[in-house]
Parts: sequence; structure tokens; C-alpha cells
Amino acid sequence: MQHKILIAEDDTDISRLLSRILEAQGYQALQAFSGTEALSLIEREEPDLLLLDLMLPGLSGEELLRKLREERRYSFPVLVLSAKSALGDKVALLKSGADDYITKPFEPEEVIARIQAALRRAGSSGSLSGQQPDALAYGNIKLYPDSRRVLVSDRELSLTAHEYQLLRLFLQSPGKVYSRESLYELVWEGGYYGENNTVNVHVSNLRRKIREADASREYIRTVYGIGFRLG
Repeated sequence: MQHKILIAEDDTDISRLLSRILEAQGYQALQAFSGTEALSLIEREEPDLLLLDLMLPGLSGEELLRKLREERRYSFPVLVLSAKSALGDKVALLKSGADDYITKPFEPEEVIARIQAALRRAGSSGSLSGQQPDALAYGNIKLYPDSRRVLVSDRELSLTAHEYQLLRLFLQSPGKVYSRESLYELVWEGGYYGENNTVNVHVSNLRRKIREADASREYIRTVYGIGFRLG
């Protein structure tokens, strides 16, 4: 299947470069040069992944990301491309629902590797286990691997690909303590390079979404000095 990737970038040279990089790898590249145009294309074309520049005219990248995650409930991967390299900027975007953050200037090989990893996570619900149960359940949480649906107290959650994979991992082994290093290696499928903030932000987002649907208990607990566990 040919994946459809939307490039939301107002710099025509960068957009053209990204299109060539993607098409050389067999992807279908779509281009939008403003946040409003990107939103329109998303609703019409339903891309598999969004490469998002922050400094878009009209609807900014941050505003578009919030609209996609909070209002429209889209769950496809969003990879931010930005010249901003400060840790605070990255953390804020991860909290807003971005799946990854690539700092400009970038290497084509890095962009392709991160796209491949994001698409693999989004499309491989069985990647963390060979089993395909009808549902994984704990308390009022139910996760359906085949449809990638998550219900908490019968309310459907809208999760990013990383949040979904984290929850699936926790549900497979309730009570098991996962270190931040192991979560990063299992969910992000890469070597651990001290990415504590990345793991912490996504676990925090997941906790918040579960709590909004069921405030009766704390499902994901912090094991201080080690990591996290379910239950």
C-alpha cells in the first residue's frame, strides 16, 4: 500500500525537497502551504502522516495540531519540522499531541527513518506481541487490537500512536514495572539516549486522557526512581 503523506510547509524549496525525498521512497506526497489549506486537505485526502512546520501563515502549526487532536480527534502520526530546538518547545508540542520532532536543518535519511518508524507504530497493532486477543482489559479500560479502539468507562479515547502503544504494553502485563529506558526502546523502537522527557510527556498525556474518562482511580502509577506500571 502506498502511504499518503501531507507536507504542511510554507517554504516552497523545503516543501519541494521533502516531496522529492518522499516520492523517491515510494510515498505519495501532498503539499499544503498554510494551516488552513492543510486542514482542508486532511479532511479531503485523509493522509497517513503529517509533516508539520510550525511557522505556517494563517492557522499556525501549533493551532493546527491542537485542532487535529482536540477538536477533530485525528490520530494519525504528526511529525513536527521546526527550527526551534529548545527542550521546552519540544515538550510543549509533545504534550499537544505531536508524535515526533525533527529539528531543521535536517538530513533526508533522518526524515525517512522517523517517518518509517511512525508509520510502523501506527499500523502495526501486533508489533508488541504475537497474540491478537479480542480485547485487553483492566478495570474500566478495554483495548481492542484489531480495530485499535480504546474504551474507558464505555467512552472512546482518541490516542496518538505512541499513547496507544504505551497503553497496550501496560495492559499486556498489569503490575509489571517498566523503566523509561525499556518503554522508549519498545515503543519508539530505537536505542535509548536519555529521552526521559519524551517518555514522561506521553505517559502524562495518557494518564490525563484516562482520568478524564474515569477519575475513580489512578491506573498508571509512577514507581519512583524506576519507571511506570499499570495498577
